[in-house]
Amino acid sequence: MIIQAPAAQGGGNARFVMRMIEHTTLAGRFARVFGNTQFEPVRPRDVMLYMIDNHDRGWTAFDAAPEIDPATGLPWNLVETPAERIVATSAGSPDFNERHHAYAGLLSSMHSWGLYNGRYGLSDKVLIDSIGPEDRHLADRMLAGELERQARLRTCLLEDPATVAWLDEATILQNYKQLQFFDTLALYFNRVPEGDRTEALFPHVPRSRDQDVTITVRPVAAATYALSPFPFEREGLHFEFEGRWIEPVTDGDLAGWMRRLAATPVASQAFTLVAG
Repeated sequence: MIIQAPAAQGGGNARFVMRMIEHTTLAGRFARVFGNTQFEPVRPRDVMLYMIDNHDRGWTAFDAAPEIDPATGLPWNLVETPAERIVATSAGSPDFNERHHAYAGLLSSMHSWGLYNGRYGLSDKVLIDSIGPEDRHLADRMLAGELERQARLRTCLLEDPATVAWLDEATILQNYKQLQFFDTLALYFNRVPEGDRTEALFPHVPRSRDQDVTITVRPVAAATYALSPFPFEREGLHFEFEGRWIEPVTDGDLAGWMRRLAATPVASQAFTLVAG
């Protein structure tokens, strides 16, 4: 799950809590409108959109029955999740995507492997560094398995005349970078509440298979954010993502908390993207 940071101006104990499918749904909405005269759209479209919509589907079972972080009284927040759980989700996501299509499995596997390894050198955030030595063998085994998966899926794709052209390395990297942009842009909105978001840089966003650019995102008005350069089809795009306002567990009654979670209505947060 993703637990949004508390608002700087307060607002009580409730926190906005999102399942990973709510995060990936927002990433998929970005992907569907990505592209203009300066940025190539996502393709192969159907396979890529499916994978982006589901790039964290390994979290589904864990989000359905979350464990509570005793320090917060809330579900474990994303990368703070215990190693044995987060490693399982990392393999589960490419498992899910591979069942749909080999290329979806390949890109999903690259996403999982990249999270532990600085997104293939595109980021300075390296998840493997946060895994304790007692759990490092779990991550190492999972990562080795993902490299084996990628080699196997590349062979499958090379043997299929319909997909062999997709294995141009520059094109694969373009697709991977597109996914990273949609993922990190969604996290920008998911993890910090309106009013507390600040200017952020998103490097390595591909205009094409041969050219990347850094996109600046900055708040310009209430729930309105300017992107420069602007990578989407048109200005004034409105987006929403869902979650629930959840109070922490204070009595240790996890079963009761789960019932309250199920009964809590879905809420949403919205924002608009403009050029600038």
